[in-house]
Amino acid sequence: MSQDIYFGTVKKFSFKRSALNIVTRLHHTLIPNHAKKMGRKLLLTPVRTKPKNTEPTGLIKSKLNSSEGELSLYQLGSGPVWVLAHGWSGNSSQFFPLMEHIASKGFTAVAFDHSAHGQSEGKHAHLPAFIEGLNAVLDAQENVVGVVAHSMGTAAVLECHHIKLDDTPLLLIAPVLNYTENLFGSIERSGYSIKLFKAIVGDIEHQYQRTIDSFNPYQRLQLRKNKTIIVHDKEDRFTSFDLSKSASEHIENVTLYPTTGLGHGRVMASDEAKKAFDELNHI
Repeated sequence: MSQDIYFGTVKKFSFKRSALNIVTRLHHTLIPNHAKKMGRKLLLTPVRTKPKNTEPTGLIKSKLNSSEGELSLYQLGSGPVWVLAHGWSGNSSQFFPLMEHIASKGFTAVAFDHSAHGQSEGKHAHLPAFIEGLNAVLDAQENVVGVVAHSMGTAAVLECHHIKLDDTPLLLIAPVLNYTENLFGSIERSGYSIKLFKAIVGDIEHQYQRTIDSFNPYQRLQLRKNKTIIVHDKEDRFTSFDLSKSASEHIENVTLYPTTGLGHGRVMASDEAKKAFDELNHI
């Protein structure tokens, strides 16, 4: 169900959406704790999608303990490390074609499944959990020289304060640079009670000691000094291509590689993504 909410794009009137709004508001009014429990199950449970691509020859699988549970890691190649972080309801297999390219250029590609995604542990996920998982992976890697991220994974990378990201280039694919606006817009379009959603978010804010208003990936991108390349499809229905275009026009060290006809997911294996990686490594 969270997939339908976060990736829903229909804005016209819907009886189903109207009914959801009435039911969730009433539920929160009458039984608030139970409403939040059911809300966490509905909104914070990603779809564990099946692998998208065949495993590359030589792929090494391992497990890593983190504060968000045991994470599944996938390593390919040898040399300096590029870490890859997928988005909501995604998994590391989406990166396999790009990982093969990275390995062929003399680097190690290390992808991981976020908590509650792929083969990693966990039932619920959200941006703070994404960030904590990324922190654990970065802690475990030596000689990290760059990061690739997709969709919500880009917000996690930009909001992560790990020291290993200070001087590394970034390859952001279909980034969500307006995370909070995008998130609340998705909830509003779904019809789900905004008041109930804020109550669920409040519990997460208390647990991780960070407010949702503090997340501003676009602003974080503005503060970065190292080179960033954005690969984004002009027809992406889920994250704003126009915002990526604006970032490339107004933020120093940000370059946009546009694609057409690949949408939000297929762009991850595009020639433009491979060319962007080569550009970041001066290949």
